[in-house]
Amino acid sequence: MPAKPLKAAATKTRNSAKGTESSRLSRDDWLDAAFDAVVDGGFDNVRVLAIADKLGVTRGSFYWHFSDHADLIKAVLERWRKRELEEDAQLQAQASNDARADLVQLLDVALARGGADLKDMRFELALRGLGRRDPEVARMLVEVDEARMELFETKFKRLTGDAKSATDLAVLFYLAVTGGVQALARPSGSGRVAEYIRSVISDYLIQRQGPPPDRGN
Repeated sequence: MPAKPLKAAATKTRNSAKGTESSRLSRDDWLDAAFDAVVDGGFDNVRVLAIADKLGVTRGSFYWHFSDHADLIKAVLERWRKRELEEDAQLQAQASNDARADLVQLLDVALARGGADLKDMRFELALRGLGRRDPEVARMLVEVDEARMELFETKFKRLTGDAKSATDLAVLFYLAVTGGVQALARPSGSGRVAEYIRSVISDYLIQRQGPPPDRGN
């Protein structure tokens, strides 16, 4: 019985199937699926076989893009880090003649960062949990937090003209936005609640701020 030709044909078929899977699913497809797994159950929920089943492919598709599970996690983290820093850099470069308008725009972007379905917020909460037990992740979070604070301080300094008050306002702004995003995760987080949170932050931390009075007059 011609076993060898049959075995070769089967191997060829499997290799062909894997090639089809790898061409159909990109690296970003796997990263998106891993991101969703983190959102659903934290980083312990990122399991290659479970993700492959969800995507309807074999693990061969995974190994086309990643060497192992750790490589996948590293890529998920690096993509998040890169996107956060790039968005902050873009916002840092955007500046109109109206410092208040810039801050209101920044507020809208910051509140939207949680995502309409709060997936981004849940991912970041899981990431910060991971950072409490992984020093490398903790260092990455410090880098991102420092970039955010630098962005906020720069915008507030344009408004107030004072470095100390800009730092204080930036800290309050960060805390207010973080709390606001989490409040919107509640069942009562309707559009009316979202607008109320936005208006309170804008009123107290942006609209009521300005350059110190000129004591020479």
